[in-house]
Amino acid sequence: MKKLLDSEPTIHPGSQIVDSFIGEWTEIGPNTKIEESYFGDYSYTSGDAEIIYSTIGKFCSIASHVRINPVNHPMWRVTQHHLTYRLTQYQLAEEDDQDFFNWRREHHVQIGHDVWIGHGAIIMPGVTIGTGAVIGAGSVVTKDVPAYTIAVGVPAKPIKKRFPDEIAEKLMEIAWWNWDRKLIEERYKDLNNVEEFIKKYL
Repeated sequence: MKKLLDSEPTIHPGSQIVDSFIGEWTEIGPNTKIEESYFGDYSYTSGDAEIIYSTIGKFCSIASHVRINPVNHPMWRVTQHHLTYRLTQYQLAEEDDQDFFNWRREHHVQIGHDVWIGHGAIIMPGVTIGTGAVIGAGSVVTKDVPAYTIAVGVPAKPIKKRFPDEIAEKLMEIAWWNWDRKLIEERYKDLNNVEEFIKKYL
């Protein structure tokens, strides 16, 4: 029987959270590492995921073996190896190369609300994925993906939209992902039919 979720994040004991915010009603699956990131309410990872320098919106569904922001190496240096920036690890200096790590942080990944990222997908540094988008399994996302767009492949390319633009715009206007817990409890049954949902709440 699965553990019931609640407002306290459910984090698998085999996972690691470092300098990150984890929202309410969230679930972090096994063998996941989240570092210097924001993880929005109701979002979850299935396991074996790695997320760094990223903002994850609410209600995101992240499948297993997903990598969000696999950080870059210094290709412009003589060597791309850790040696030139993880200086303390190699006992070369008393401080690491913070300028390099700050450069990595500048390539932040932004993921909107209600995004589904399929098994084994990779979201490259600096990418923005819009609310309601779908990233196909095994895709490598190197460019921004608009809201409510399905993108697949290596590199990932848009193949279709989840809804016509007018429906997507209305969903963005309603912004149901910002409802508080009380409203969700009252209205969750309305989340199944898009047309009826828009008529009722717009």
